[in-house]
This record gives sequence, C-alpha cells and structure tokens, in this order.
Amino acid sequence: MSWDPSLYLRFEEYRTRPAGELLARVDVDAPRDVVDLGCGPGNSTELLFTRWPDARVTGLDLDDAMLAAAARRHPSGTWKKADVATWQPDGPVDVLFSNATLHWLPDHARLYARLFAFVAGGGAFAAQVPNNHAAADHRLIDEVLARGKWGARGVRVERRYGVSAPEVYYDALAEAGAARVDVWETEYSHVLDRAEDVVTWMRGTGLRPALEALRDEEREAFVAEYTEAVRAAFPVRADGRVLFPFRRLFVVARK
Repeated sequence: MSWDPSLYLRFEEYRTRPAGELLARVDVDAPRDVVDLGCGPGNSTELLFTRWPDARVTGLDLDDAMLAAAARRHPSGTWKKADVATWQPDGPVDVLFSNATLHWLPDHARLYARLFAFVAGGGAFAAQVPNNHAAADHRLIDEVLARGKWGARGVRVERRYGVSAPEVYYDALAEAGAARVDVWETEYSHVLDRAEDVVTWMRGTGLRPALEALRDEEREAFVAEYTEAVRAAFPVRADGRVLFPFRRLFVVARK
C-alpha cells in the first residue's frame, strides 16, 4: 500500500509541531548541508528551509507519493528516493534531521550511532519518534485483529517499532563520540473533534501494517470494528471532543 499524503496531512498542525520543537533545540547556526530523513510530504522539511534558507536542504523518503507531494509543496527543493536503513551520504552532513520516521526501523542503538557518524564536526543529529506504541490506539489494533474472521485465520502484525528507553539513546550516542546528547519525552494531549478522528489519524500511519496484512475485502470491516473499540476507549469530554494522548521521544546529539 502506498502512503496517502492527504490523509497524513489531515492533522498537519499536530504532526508538524514536534518537528518544530525538535528543531528549536538544534543549535547549529549556518549549516551548509541539511538532510531530512523520511521527509514525507515535506511538512517537516519546510521548517528546515525556513530556518536555514542558505543551506542545501535535501528530503529523503522511500515512498513515491510522499516525495511527489513534497515536490509539489516545494518545487525548488531537492527530493530523493532512499531507504533510511541503508542510506549513506556522499560526504559529512551538518544537520541530519528526522521527524517521525525512525520508529519504523529496529535496533535504534546501532541505527542512531550509524547515522551520527555521518554528521560533520560541529554539526548535529536530531530525531523524534512516536513512543506511544503501548497506548490504547495501538493496543486495540491487536485486540481487534485477534477476533473475527481475520483472527480465525491467524492474521497478526509483527511489531516493527524500534523505540528504546531514553538511556539507550544517550549511551549509544555518547559512545559514538557525541559532545553533548539531549534526550527528552513529551506527551501531547491532542484535541480531536470526535473519536473517529483517532481512526483517521491511525489510518494515515499506525493502522497501515494491519491493513496491509488483511485482504482487500476485509479492510473496511476491520476499520469499522476498530472504530467501535476506539469510541469506547476515548470518551467524549465536556465540550463534545476527545483527547488523544500521544507520547514522543526526542534526541539531539551534537558533534
């Protein structure tokens, strides 16, 4: 299944806010080369263009639809198809930035150390990943998959999220030679109009592995059952809206 940029950007403000908060902690004044790992539709890359208008900013992504959306948004930008798991730059990069991408990859201690090695002296590696994979919206995916016709035939989704404890990132980057490592977590309480918006959010990201595992004719039935479970798990607040808790882990390492 290809990514859907328009679905992903339904909650653009909430998805981009962590990128801005991560970028605010990157104290590199005038980088020459900046790379956005997993640029998606270019919403996070836009912040990099604005922060460093004189830098060479490159957005990398593995999905053609996301790259096309980013190119439409910033026609003058440099957009390249690449797999972050195996990508290597041609030379040192002053700022290596990643917003909500690296959680799809395993073994973060090794991954972060490998990526940090590509950073130029005086530069920085900065990454933010969702750290809510034990939360209700994810847990309910497994619960709904375990029952019904898809459960009867053993459909399961392997957890591919590689997010580790904060100390793992600190130790890995300190051992890799970082002069300073800043690690923190933030839990947002996103205000959504209704519980169904949680499902829409998840269809743009976290539901994708489950939907890919199902047959075409099963997907909408699965989403309907998942939606009912979400309605029960996310109660309506006093104003008729729902709160969607979302924890994220941030890392900035300076060389």
